[in-house]
Amino acid sequence: MPILQAHNLSYQLPAGDTLFHSVSVSMSCRRVGLVGRNGAGKSLLATILTGKRVPTGGTVVCNADTGVFCQQPSHLLASEATIAEVLGVAPVLDALSRITKGECTDHLFESVGEQWDLPAQLASQLATLGLPDDPQTRCATLSGGQLAILRLWQLFKGEHNLLILDEPSNHLDRRARRWLQAQVQSTAAAVLLISHDRELLQGMAEIWELNQNGITVYGGNYAQYAAQKQSHEQALNRQIETLHKQQKQVQQQAQRSLEKAAQRAAQGQKLRGSQAKCLLDKQKDRATASAASRNKNIEGRQKQLQQRASQLQSAQCLTQKQAIHLPSANAGNKKALTLLNGVLAFGSSQPFNLQVGEGDKLHLQGDNGSGKSTLLKTLTGELSLQAGELHVNTPLCYLDQHFSSVVPTLSLLDNLLQQCPALSESDARTLLAGIGFRRDSVFNPAESLSGGEKMKLAMLIVSHQPQQPFLLLDEPDNHLDLNAKILLAAALDRYQGGFILISHDSAFAIEAGVKSAYHLNSGESQAAFGAGILSDVTVQGR
Repeated sequence: MPILQAHNLSYQLPAGDTLFHSVSVSMSCRRVGLVGRNGAGKSLLATILTGKRVPTGGTVVCNADTGVFCQQPSHLLASEATIAEVLGVAPVLDALSRITKGECTDHLFESVGEQWDLPAQLASQLATLGLPDDPQTRCATLSGGQLAILRLWQLFKGEHNLLILDEPSNHLDRRARRWLQAQVQSTAAAVLLISHDRELLQGMAEIWELNQNGITVYGGNYAQYAAQKQSHEQALNRQIETLHKQQKQVQQQAQRSLEKAAQRAAQGQKLRGSQAKCLLDKQKDRATASAASRNKNIEGRQKQLQQRASQLQSAQCLTQKQAIHLPSANAGNKKALTLLNGVLAFGSSQPFNLQVGEGDKLHLQGDNGSGKSTLLKTLTGELSLQAGELHVNTPLCYLDQHFSSVVPTLSLLDNLLQQCPALSESDARTLLAGIGFRRDSVFNPAESLSGGEKMKLAMLIVSHQPQQPFLLLDEPDNHLDLNAKILLAAALDRYQGGFILISHDSAFAIEAGVKSAYHLNSGESQAAFGAGILSDVTVQGR
């Protein structure tokens, strides 16, 4: 029996647009990857499959106890909950603490059971995962990657039959991604993985591709899917090329038919003086009927070819790339920011120095929890240094992991017009068209966007501020589909201004044009790399 079945699902957005229709699929494989463009509706489909959202049409049958990891910011970011509370071990740790202090009751011993070595085991496991080894640490103090690891660990420890994982590798460092790959492969539960992470998708037995026309199922892992997809696109291009030739031939045939009809008409005028009128009229009627028949056949053929052309062009639109346009003004040569003997509020406890020019493109590296996001928030003034000096000499603009620059209640167009005062409506529409929003879709509220679409909109907002600010980019490649990731990297490479980029994808960073790297360590010893960095720092060129 299939683990999960969907029949003829459709979903219509509040504005009236149909996100997808005719989605029918059956999950029999134990490892399935769900892919598709940003905005195709992958996350929304996941909520429908788990019963958290009602489709516009269609039905879902799920024969499993389902655990879900969603990509939206966790409520734990703003809560007082501790790691122990999230993992459900707080009562045991509390009982052990009270027993250690001399309390001896049956209730406390029943709470502990056989878990006398839980504190040591838990501390070891937390450290292995790159989490603070103190289980009383508040989740609100964790980095995005650490919080994701905690939530995933809790999920894999459960007894679910099916796990639906929506972009689980976002925010994870290299070590955490390897851990996630091992967990996905070793869990006894079936896995439906929504992801743009090619390494994770490589471990899948089947790939589902979602678009507005439904789901296409590809057998095999990501590499096999990519090969089949490329073959399909090449075949589609050949069909379109052949169709264009056929349309040209029919057009030429129609032109020749008109020319012959004109020649026959001219010849008929010449013969009118030498032949009987009734004979000429019969010949004219036969010629007219023959021409009408030929024209009807040609028109029918043209209509068939046009219908086929529309079908192929519609299919081709699903594979066309978008474009992300960033401003091209030249940056100056002065120093954008200088940090002297800085000690961050969170993450690395060691003082360090950093100096970056207005046109520099720097890759900020480090494990989850090392303080990368904390450093960017410190540069903007959102957080304070524990020690050291910070000098900022240019306007900064911060693109955070949760798209806070996007106002959910405003339309896409109003987000750009209200936050980028130098943009005209025409320019704003051009930018939105580049990321896939044309005509009336620019009036959709931003809260209706997918994570990837919000990231692209946020990228446009922060990069089109007055005076071309120095950009602080906190994992802008998260949530993006594979094509969008390539396009963003190319746009950043062409960008004339400077930026500090946090990304766990080294290939993306290189494609984005970074020239140097700076590494933050959360341990006692710290090695830092980068161009123009002060003190005892070594330069590592790209």
